[in-house]
Amino acid sequence: MDDLDKSLVTLLRHDARRSISDLAMDLGVSRATIRTRILRLEQQDEIIGYTVILRADAFDQSVRGIMMIDVEGQAADKVVRALGGFSEVSAIHTTNGRWDLVVELATSTLTSFDEVLRRIRLIPGITGSETSLLLATPRSTRARL
Repeated sequence: MDDLDKSLVTLLRHDARRSISDLAMDLGVSRATIRTRILRLEQQDEIIGYTVILRADAFDQSVRGIMMIDVEGQAADKVVRALGGFSEVSAIHTTNGRWDLVVELATSTLTSFDEVLRRIRLIPGITGSETSLLLATPRSTRARL
């Protein structure tokens, strides 16, 4: 991916519905160049999809956090499957170091956040955890509203 592709992806991350004409004008290239670049990025699986962000996704989940989880033995797959059943879990990452998993969580209130943490800690195979609340997000590559 060259600098033009990176700039194009940045603009698409903020608004994937922008017209090719607008993208071309902002990047100082032709519409044909933008169309070709997007098609190539899709064909090379650099861009694998587009999504919709609902107002509820952006605003109702005002309490966000990261939970680091320690898993016993070979239970990681079972724990990941169990975590996948929580609507409050937006992402699950495997990692190295002290923790086995890093989980991104979001709820609408601190009380519901606490309840989710309690339910997660009851999953068989989880031997420890540490959670940090996310206070602000000064920079993100995710789409913004």
